[in-house]
Amino acid sequence: MSSLLHLESKQNSFICPSCKISELASQNNALKCSNCASNYPIINNIPRLVDLENYSGSFGYQWNIHAATQLDSYSKLPISQQRVLKATGWKSQNLKGQTILEAGSGAGRFTEVLLKTQADLYSFDFSSAVEANFANNGDSSNLNLFQGDIFNIPFKNKSFDHVFCLGVIQHTPDPKKAFIELSRKVKPEGYLYIDIYTRSWYHLLAWKYLLRPITMRMNQEKLYRLIKFVAPKLIPMTKVLRKLFGRAGARLMPIVEYSHLGLSDKLNEDWSICDTFDMYSPAHDHPKSKATIEQWFNEAGFSDIEVWYGDNGVVGRGKCPKVES
Repeated sequence: MSSLLHLESKQNSFICPSCKISELASQNNALKCSNCASNYPIINNIPRLVDLENYSGSFGYQWNIHAATQLDSYSKLPISQQRVLKATGWKSQNLKGQTILEAGSGAGRFTEVLLKTQADLYSFDFSSAVEANFANNGDSSNLNLFQGDIFNIPFKNKSFDHVFCLGVIQHTPDPKKAFIELSRKVKPEGYLYIDIYTRSWYHLLAWKYLLRPITMRMNQEKLYRLIKFVAPKLIPMTKVLRKLFGRAGARLMPIVEYSHLGLSDKLNEDWSICDTFDMYSPAHDHPKSKATIEQWFNEAGFSDIEVWYGDNGVVGRGKCPKVES
């Protein structure tokens, strides 16, 4: 399995999330701070640097059911790989000797792709989805997986060559603060890559924003069972509307489906259930405009900024400025 308990030998070591002073050291199946004596348990080979009960519970529930659903290795389609390459613009996928921080890994669909770069990958999620990621990718020696908080990332600032966060920050209480925390971890001349749901008048008229005031308060098991019953019945009509009117037609239905990606009927149904639950269950969903993301990168002092509309919302990347001598 991955050498998760040997972070002392890796390029980056955990900094105590409580005092933010000392590095953490392994001791009796936990990580301990020598400065403030804080202890963080290692459970199922995964360091847990957050309270296990938090606002991300629906994601842990979702990804431990759909642990393999969106993996390229499972679908046999390069869907996640293409999304990574579009967001990063990488021409070479060999990043051996470099470091990547992946924030909000879920079940590890992007983790699987990032590991292939041979970079030293530090990947975390706020939820128990780290269990699914470990099951999927725990055999990789270049994976350093932990449960952590995007608002309290346990590493020194300017520690990573690449900081990568897709499909996550809109689901935090404060997306701008999450962006700022991510930007602080990028090394000089390193890169930050994000995407976030698009905010516009017509996006805010989507079914999920009309129904979420109800669904986000539902018991997650009941909501999942409801979606699992309804989504398969609505997929045929959604496919028809997509053929007739494109993406706008598909949005007329209160579910999502992905047959246009080349998924089999069974896998398309699984994706539909998974992502429809993902739409309605989170505690937070805060989309942002393209102009807002451009502003964030500029305020962080990044250069080579590129922001555009992608398949999953607004995508942005930028380069951390070089430190002047």
